[in-house]
Amino acid sequence: MKIVGIKASAHRIDVPIPLFDKPVVTRKIVHCEVYTDSGEVGYGLTGGQFLPHSVVTALENDFLDVVEGLDPRDTEMIHEKVWWELNQRSMTGVVSLALSALDIACWDIRGKIEGRTVAQLLGGCRDWAPIYVTFGFPRYDIDQLVEAAILQVKSGVKRLKMVVGVDKGGWQEDARRVIAVREAVGPDVELMIDANYKFSPIDAKQLCRSIEDCNLTWFEEPLYANDPKALADLRRETRIPLAAGQMEGSKWRYRAFIDHSSLDILQPNVCYNGGFTETLKVAGMAQAYNLPIANGGGWPLHNLHTMAGLMNGWRVEFHLGMQATGELLFKNPPKPEGNIVKVSKKPGLGLEPNKDALKDTVITPSRS
Repeated sequence: MKIVGIKASAHRIDVPIPLFDKPVVTRKIVHCEVYTDSGEVGYGLTGGQFLPHSVVTALENDFLDVVEGLDPRDTEMIHEKVWWELNQRSMTGVVSLALSALDIACWDIRGKIEGRTVAQLLGGCRDWAPIYVTFGFPRYDIDQLVEAAILQVKSGVKRLKMVVGVDKGGWQEDARRVIAVREAVGPDVELMIDANYKFSPIDAKQLCRSIEDCNLTWFEEPLYANDPKALADLRRETRIPLAAGQMEGSKWRYRAFIDHSSLDILQPNVCYNGGFTETLKVAGMAQAYNLPIANGGGWPLHNLHTMAGLMNGWRVEFHLGMQATGELLFKNPPKPEGNIVKVSKKPGLGLEPNKDALKDTVITPSRS
């Protein structure tokens, strides 16, 4: 079996969030389809704050030139050729994102051929994974934030994450928001916060000191550039567990986190960091150091296979905006059942693209 074609397209999706009448969150993704001479097609995805048009061009031109004629099941060979022919200096940016979409599609093909889910191919530890819900958007004022949290708890959600690091009031306002949510949801609901790289070390330290009694499950990506040494310094200063890694593009960055004792939880995301192939290596390193991996950066329909398939796989992020995007772009995808999500019994990723939705949301069509 050989790869004979790649089609990629960029899409923009405006998605609703609770308490707002109109969509206020926009997501951009690249949808990737890998074709084989046997007729099997695999589907991949990447998305986030990135260069979607460039990823489309890279996949349909440079990547196809490199991988055409290769067996999609030979993912190590694919990664090696991409490394040496497209970006041997460092696996970041457009190359990492494009490789993620390609790799995901290749694992989807392998699963379909073998009649197994990607979670089973990765190791088959479980056919489900625990979830958490990212509900706390910066657009909410403090009263809306509390209302949104209570709305989730009333629906049965036991694990919540909110965004910090972007309020005009600085870390002091973030502290007030975190304390307000903790008081509203009570002590039995897990609460996580995510700064998306936005804090300086001093501001992150001040915030940690002010909310340590809120019993947070983790503080995600608190510091500029995920600086491994600065994260290690912060970790020594606080009782709050630290998590990071969703946008890192190679195993070497995760090794740096481990070497510096920077984190309590590693967060590889298959849609950003090179796909399942690279994530397996990160998960193996983490397991050797008794570290869990958890999904940060959203895209639960793909990352649930990692968290279910691997022994140290932990939480899947159902970010409300990305969950809505997935439910638009795919037909009847897996949805949370209580506080877990089950892997579809269909082979591969178990996802069927919604062609009409892809057509309606396209901003960069496939050139092939």
